[in-house]
Amino acid sequence: MHTTLMSSIVDLSKSTATPWLLLFIMLANSNLAQDTKLDETALRRAVTFYASFDDSPKGDFGGGSLNLRTRFNHETEPGKFVFTDGFDASVFRVARGKGISGGALECLDVLPRNGRIFFPAQGNIAYRKGGWAGSVSFWINTDPNTMLKTTFCDPIQITQKGAGNGGIWVDFNNAKPRDLRHGAFPAVLEGMKSIPETDPNAPIHWVKSIGFKAGDWHHVALAWKNFDTGQKDGHSALYIDGKRIGEIRGHDLRMDWDLEKTGIYVAVSFIGLLDELAVFNRELTAAEVAHLHQRPGALAGLK
Repeated sequence: MHTTLMSSIVDLSKSTATPWLLLFIMLANSNLAQDTKLDETALRRAVTFYASFDDSPKGDFGGGSLNLRTRFNHETEPGKFVFTDGFDASVFRVARGKGISGGALECLDVLPRNGRIFFPAQGNIAYRKGGWAGSVSFWINTDPNTMLKTTFCDPIQITQKGAGNGGIWVDFNNAKPRDLRHGAFPAVLEGMKSIPETDPNAPIHWVKSIGFKAGDWHHVALAWKNFDTGQKDGHSALYIDGKRIGEIRGHDLRMDWDLEKTGIYVAVSFIGLLDELAVFNRELTAAEVAHLHQRPGALAGLK
């Protein structure tokens, strides 16, 4: 709306400019600049965790640990995990100057034993039993059809127990060509089974044959509300490159997390570049997501 209005004003100014018209243009431009500043201030206030990946593979801002940890499958006990501090520097590193804004996290290979890196969720995500909302935003640069080595790959997965048991995620699946999918699966209650991804009513949104190519940056965001309310009012929206692509609604989206055991898992079996990861304490509006897409470095002031 602003862009269309200003274009019309500028066209008029070329032929019929008057002092009053020029004053109006200056005031409009000033208001636009103030709107942008206010938008970014509101966004920064809502951030609970931010990693620019400009200087090192760690977070820049948050209320909990900013350091990466790694989870592996236990070598001898199926279903159990081993957690270690730090990460494999031969697999994950900063690619300086190659990000959408500054540096980026470069993921070169897949870890053994289904290994994956994560930032601790405690202090870095606004989870609250009884009802809560949030958002996550990040940029990726990969070709899912030629660069990925595993059946599934999750650029982001927030969970305690697994993708299908109290998990919010974005993944590339095993289709040829691959699809991009967003899932928000509730925690599995005792005596119940998890919802199959193939169930037509599963809380998952599919984007068929996503077609991302290496060298191209794409912005991905999730924005959710009414999680852990105990009602079938959960809602989560998927945005790609600033546009709302799909949504999940009408489910009891209980995560039922113990935050001490929950992780913000990043680049799970992902190969490529990942940048500007941010988690928010509320559901972002469509305009705010579009703003993050248009201004990739909008949160850099949090460093």
